[in-house]
Amino acid sequence: MDKKQMSESDICMKYIDPAIEKAGWDIKKQVRREVSFTDGKILVYGKTVKRGKQKRADYILYYQNNLPLAIIEAKDNKHSINDGMQQAIEYGETLDIPFIFTSNGDGFTFRDEDRSEKEIGLNNFPSPSELWEKYKKVKSITKEEEEKMVTSHFYYDPIDDKIPRYYQRIAINRTVEAIAKGEKRNLLVMATGTGKTLTAFQIIHRLRSSWRPNGKKPRILYLADRNILIDQTRTNDFKPFSKVMTKVGKRKADKAYEVYMALYQGLTGNEDWKNIYKQFSEDFFDLIIVDECHRGSARADSAWREILTYFKSSTQIGMTATPKETKKVSNIDYFGEPVYTYSLKQGIEDGFLAPYRVLKVTMNIDDGYRPVKGKLDMKIHEPIPDGVYSTKDFDRNLVIDERTKEVAKKISDYLKNTDRFAKTIVFCVDIDHANRMRQALINENTDLVKENKKYIMKITGDDKEGKAQLDNFIDPSKRYPVIATTSKLMNTGVDAKTCKLIVLDSTIKSMTEFKQTIGRGTRIDEPNGKHYFTIMDFRKVTSLFADPDFDGDPVQSIIYTGGEVEEPEGENGETIEEGERVLVSPDISIRENSDNEVRKYHINNVDVKVINETVQYLDSSGKLITESLTNYTKKGIEKEYRSMEDFISKWNIVDQKRALIEELQQEGIIFEALKQEVGGQYDPFDLILHVAYGEKPISRKERAKKVKKDNYFDKYGTKAKKVIDALLDKYSDEGIENLEDARVLQVNPLVEFGRPLEIMKLFGGKVAYGKMIKELELRIYA
Repeated sequence: MDKKQMSESDICMKYIDPAIEKAGWDIKKQVRREVSFTDGKILVYGKTVKRGKQKRADYILYYQNNLPLAIIEAKDNKHSINDGMQQAIEYGETLDIPFIFTSNGDGFTFRDEDRSEKEIGLNNFPSPSELWEKYKKVKSITKEEEEKMVTSHFYYDPIDDKIPRYYQRIAINRTVEAIAKGEKRNLLVMATGTGKTLTAFQIIHRLRSSWRPNGKKPRILYLADRNILIDQTRTNDFKPFSKVMTKVGKRKADKAYEVYMALYQGLTGNEDWKNIYKQFSEDFFDLIIVDECHRGSARADSAWREILTYFKSSTQIGMTATPKETKKVSNIDYFGEPVYTYSLKQGIEDGFLAPYRVLKVTMNIDDGYRPVKGKLDMKIHEPIPDGVYSTKDFDRNLVIDERTKEVAKKISDYLKNTDRFAKTIVFCVDIDHANRMRQALINENTDLVKENKKYIMKITGDDKEGKAQLDNFIDPSKRYPVIATTSKLMNTGVDAKTCKLIVLDSTIKSMTEFKQTIGRGTRIDEPNGKHYFTIMDFRKVTSLFADPDFDGDPVQSIIYTGGEVEEPEGENGETIEEGERVLVSPDISIRENSDNEVRKYHINNVDVKVINETVQYLDSSGKLITESLTNYTKKGIEKEYRSMEDFISKWNIVDQKRALIEELQQEGIIFEALKQEVGGQYDPFDLILHVAYGEKPISRKERAKKVKKDNYFDKYGTKAKKVIDALLDKYSDEGIENLEDARVLQVNPLVEFGRPLEIMKLFGGKVAYGKMIKELELRIYA
């Protein structure tokens, strides 16, 4: 066969595979073909959900299963030898793979670690050992002990069959490399829902198998600040360590284990005898991993920092989705710049995290409510201080009963219109607010509360019954609780995989807290119908999405120069301004400072109503947009095509209409959603002409009817014309995509005319049948 006529697959099989095998690569163990390394971004509009294309490398070459060395981008021989290099370089940067090759079957273009490019013959492809030596040079691996650690293998359970995703592999490899080179402090930044504990497990496994500090197996301490984080980790990702692992507790240290898990609160106390960690020698632990390190260890005077300082000779890893960087607090100053960062935006782009849409709810009192003169507190019967109260004051300084009820009604109405059993977290100002919100929601949903009293639960730090239901809330197999009201307890570390609705009825100013709160909804659970989640915002909190810091790389805000750093926190975790303190009484909370005293007042009989709702959704570039689908589509089409004539020209010349439709969908144009707005009887061609250029749409049925009346196909025999009529009926019912697929001949009513090849013979064979389909398309869209 002429090489120019060969397909890409033929080129791979006849030229590329033999070349790399001849160079010494094990085709079965070291070479993977057609490697999809993303899941494809989830595109959402209205109730329409669609997956985008997966990113796929033609070849990835591995030194061993966790150490990819090279990417090969293959093309057919009609392309030049270096075609596809730019895409391959982009993939290499994403996958942390240093060596890039392209090939069209004539040879290879090789991009070396110094970024120079050169052509090499098919017989000169480098061997695994040659590329490994180059890799060691790139990574500055110079010692035998370093190489041993870097080449340690992942843990693999064939029953579980859980292989790290590409970004987890990078995080694990970079951390192991850093420790192999003697780095004592390391920071990993990975978005919520991207598998930090699995990453930690694999790091520990590889270090236990290859690292021998002081000639012995490493002893490891895994720190967290909540029991649920420890328990989830022990029973799930860390389960293979069960025989050598213990949870430190009851003020007693058992030194017979290798992996220790502990709450930092369980290791420290106000009195010295409560500092259980001091029962261990200062050099007892070789590795300490701090989960959710933004929550405590960032502060120089925190309990975690106390523990880390005591075990200062240990290697330490901080893991978080949101490094804490403020004027007073810095993760980066302690742990150093992140070894690796995998952001929420990247996770959504790759299709590993759920995208979100935002429902902003505005009430008539949001911009300012001023009590009428003489308005009394409904509990203590004192006058309400005069002033203008807004969203930042509601439920913190001023409780308006009607507002709480209106929020509860809006949440309930939304669930009634979508799914009343969609797991929902309502974030409130404080515990008192969470309790009142629970009551208001119960009153809006009495029918389901009668069926099960746990339909709505308050899950806060002070409520034993509520906290006991946390595991059931996050368990996809448990139906109840469905709605959880909370303040701060659930805004971090809670793996609520099926959570579909996040309600923000608390003012959030901290970017760290905002990211953590949003992170409760980012996990995908396709078996349970969770592809995206909705954020219902009553406090204008989602304006933080527009902040450049929302998904940027972590930037250090301060450098410690010694001395104490204090960031006081309230009982529920909220930051309190200097000079303030929080007092709690049975009925009211008092915030007291040096100037005045402000009570939390309770009032009712206020006219509160929703006056506006705005829906925002993520566009193809990951930005939140607020506009109608038709306007968004019009802008997208106008960006791609200068005029209607340009679009029609492209439509008519493409070999496959479905390929163009797919291309447009990748740009964020969701035809299923457009059909819901404009009409399901129109195909993509008419939807675009109507939405983008104002043309009156013609239904598929009308187009098919017009072609049937046309005498253009009279040149074919009677049976062939019946086949064409059947194809037009298929187009009328299902659209142009099926018309272009030869498999349409295998279904009713086409199957009645014979087997596919027999039908094609009615038109003169396979090529002639393809020509007829093109003619048919031209007549349809004439």
